[in-house]
Amino acid sequence: MHQRAYSLMLQEFIFWKSINLTNKLIRFIRNVAIIKSSKDTRYGLDSIVTHDGAELPCWALENLSSFKQKFGIDAYEKLDVIGIDEAQFFDDLYEFCLQAADHDGKTVIVAGLDGNYLRRSFGSVLDIIPLADSVTKLTARCEICGKRACFTLRKTQDKQIELIGGVDVYMPVCRQHYVSGQVAMEATRHVLESHKVECASHT
Repeated sequence: MHQRAYSLMLQEFIFWKSINLTNKLIRFIRNVAIIKSSKDTRYGLDSIVTHDGAELPCWALENLSSFKQKFGIDAYEKLDVIGIDEAQFFDDLYEFCLQAADHDGKTVIVAGLDGNYLRRSFGSVLDIIPLADSVTKLTARCEICGKRACFTLRKTQDKQIELIGGVDVYMPVCRQHYVSGQVAMEATRHVLESHKVECASHT
């Protein structure tokens, strides 16, 4: 069986992630299917939409293992390219990519965040690096100083790891402003907690 390339795009900020996946998939004038996580409902479930307005139809799934059956076995066999957006949300990412690229002969293009807002690995994205023919880490520009931004700073006080959002929730920052931003967020959190305790003592 002819084996195709498997490409992984690691990205630190959601604004650029879907844009780059979309641009890369548009280059293929072949049978393409795009998959995204059903957890992302911001723009509906039937398409991926970048923040600059580009749109492509997609399959919104809870897990990747169900794709072949839902897409249809015959239709799947005719596929040349599979694009996966929001890859960090799929627990079965490694198994799917291994099967699709090595055994089914598909070109697989994966876009996902390599780390969360705490700069720790996010989902299984880093686990699939050994499977990839090529890995591209894309960066943005720090919203504060304009330098190369390798990290994501969360603007809200929410501590849950999976918090889907765009520029309203996250901003790309350089190392300096990530560290200073985390310090500022922690100070704000401390003030708010102290205020809650003070208010509670007066009730």
